[in-house]
Amino acid sequence: MVDIVDIAVNTEGFSTLVAAVQAAGLVDTLKSSGPFTVFAPTDQAFAKLPPGTIQTLLQNIPQLTRILTYHVVPGKLMQADLAKLEFVTSLEGAPIPIDCSADFEVKNATAIAPDIEADNGVIHVIDRVILMG
Repeated sequence: MVDIVDIAVNTEGFSTLVAAVQAAGLVDTLKSSGPFTVFAPTDQAFAKLPPGTIQTLLQNIPQLTRILTYHVVPGKLMQADLAKLEFVTSLEGAPIPIDCSADFEVKNATAIAPDIEADNGVIHVIDRVILMG
């Protein structure tokens, strides 16, 4: 079985995301049967955050958990499924706007590698960390 966490751990460019998921205690959740749709920011996406943001979040686990669960949606939603929707509701509880009219956009991020299937869901690689609000 290859789950969402296995794919992230074994794919170059996700070390920041993996470290954040581990720090927030979300590994077991993302290894469960799900299914989940994960909008996965790359290391480069995390690097676009203001300096010190990642360190601050690693010291504020509740806030880190809220941001990470904002990147996860219950259910397995492929790009074709998302193209029919205006928004999805994250595990965190807030809506995430979806726009597939030109590119595949999730709030302020663009999906650069959609539809990476796992046994417990799907990963859409995005170029920015999406923030609530």
